[in-house]
Amino acid sequence: MDLPFENAPEDMWVFGYGSLMWRPDFDYLERVEGLLIGAHRALCIYSWVHRGTLERPGLVLGLDVGGACRGIAYRVAAAKRDDTIAYLRTREQVTMVYRETWRPVWLAGDPKNRVRALCYVADRRHPQYAGRMSLDRQLHLVRQGHGRGGPNRDYVIETVKALEALGYRESALHLLAERLKGGESHGAAP
Repeated sequence: MDLPFENAPEDMWVFGYGSLMWRPDFDYLERVEGLLIGAHRALCIYSWVHRGTLERPGLVLGLDVGGACRGIAYRVAAAKRDDTIAYLRTREQVTMVYRETWRPVWLAGDPKNRVRALCYVADRRHPQYAGRMSLDRQLHLVRQGHGRGGPNRDYVIETVKALEALGYRESALHLLAERLKGGESHGAAP
């Protein structure tokens, strides 16, 4: 049975797959590697606020349909539940591009240890949903993107560092980060 988002009497889990892995900015009791099945990490969201603008959008991660995603699961004390949800909504739901949902996440170290975690999943019907695109198009958007949260480039590079710290390599994301660090010429937008 799903618990409601607010006012539940027990600790809550939050699943981070992008910037929440390296900058959660909320109080938590425990930080554990986690695996979510049924969605994968993808640069599939145009950023109009945190890493870009409407005129010069950036590109950020979303959980998109299919596959699996390794990330970080955070256990939040029941007493901090409402504050954490309010914070996450302010951070993640500026334009309502994500669906706030509970998903099963398997915690590292014990394949039988499954928790229900709060996740932010890409809403494919939202105008900011970018879908799949070429590496060159991603590169162009990330290079141009700069918003309230800073340069889009930093977001991608920090996420890749967080994945590497967990011992993971995602080919497309790592290739993009390598090209961003390599200082290739900007070239024309694809």
